[in-house]
Amino acid sequence: MSTPYAALVAKVDAFVARVEARHAADLRCGPGCATCCHARLTVTGVEAAAIRAWLAAQPVAARAAIAAAAATAAPDRCAALDADDRCRIYAVRPLVCRSHGVPIRLRQGSLPVVTSCALNFAARGPAAADADCILDQELVSTTLGVIDRAAGGAPAARVELAALLISG
Repeated sequence: MSTPYAALVAKVDAFVARVEARHAADLRCGPGCATCCHARLTVTGVEAAAIRAWLAAQPVAARAAIAAAAATAAPDRCAALDADDRCRIYAVRPLVCRSHGVPIRLRQGSLPVVTSCALNFAARGPAAADADCILDQELVSTTLGVIDRAAGGAPAARVELAALLISG
C-alpha cells in the first residue's frame, strides 16, 4: 500500500542509493557499523505506525527477542541494535537512520552547514559531494512533519523507539 510516508521513504532511499553509487569510495557505512547509532531515538507517529505494523507481522519469537533487547539496551545505544551492531528493524528504520552517513545540509543559526558521519568523506569533506548528493535535512524533516500531522500526529509529538520496541 502506498502512503505519503512510504513515498518519502522511497525518495530518501533513492537519494542514498545515488550517493552510494557516485561516492562509494568516500563512504565507510556498512553492516555492523553503528557509529551513528549511539543515541536513544524518538520517532514520529507515522514512523512509529510503520514500525508497529512491521513488528505485528513478525513471528512471536522475533518480536519477543526485539523487545527483550530493547529493554536491556545501554542508554547510549539505539534500542534496535543487536549484539553485532546490526539493526533489528532495518526494513522499517526511521528516516534519520536511513540518511545517516550521507552529506547532510543543516542550519546552524542562520548559516547552512554540510556535515556527515566523521568516517565518511574523510579525505575531501562532505561538502565535496556532488550538489545533488547533499541531503537537505530541513526539507526532509519538514516533509515528515507535514505527513505526520496529516496522519493525525500532534506537532512535535514523538515516540521513544525503545518503548515502542518493548511494547511491540
